Amino acid sequence: MKNVVDNNEYMYLVSDIYNNQEFVKTKEIEHHGVTRFDHSLRVSYYSYKIAKILRLDYKEVARAGLLHDFFLSSEDRDKKERFISVFKHPRICVLNSIIHFELSHKEIDIIRSHMFPINLKIPKYAESWLVSFVDKGVAVYEFSKKLSYKFKFKFVTNIYIFFLINFFG
Repeated sequence: MKNVVDNNEYMYLVSDIYNNQEFVKTKEIEHHGVTRFDHSLRVSYYSYKIAKILRLDYKEVARAGLLHDFFLSSEDRDKKERFISVFKHPRICVLNSIIHFELSHKEIDIIRSHMFPINLKIPKYAESWLVSFVDKGVAVYEFSKKLSYKFKFKFVTNIYIFFLINFFG
């Protein structure tokens, strides 16, 4: 994502996070077929761009979007640990973020609620909804690039069914 680091305004807003020694460790963790660092950067940047268009608080969106998956995990976790992480990691990300950075209430809500509707923390702000939606879109894109062609249709179908069950089940 070369255009991200070339965007001076965006980089000014997130440079302390982007260059933080602990956050940089997310470059070593696979996430959706890319690194957790790259995934978070993509979510943050796309959310930032959309927030600017919608006249939302793009500064908090950029920062919280970058921190939404700020947790370190072992690559050798079993399936059960990975599954549990889906529900627990938003709280862990908030705690990690608070330790390393000063956060607003809105940034905390963005990070804490980014897994809605999978977890039941309902976003309080338009910015929280935005990052949550962008995160889902980016994840589907990254998963689809990771999967071979024969599994893509099955994956997209399963995601669609999962969301239907969550909204109407």
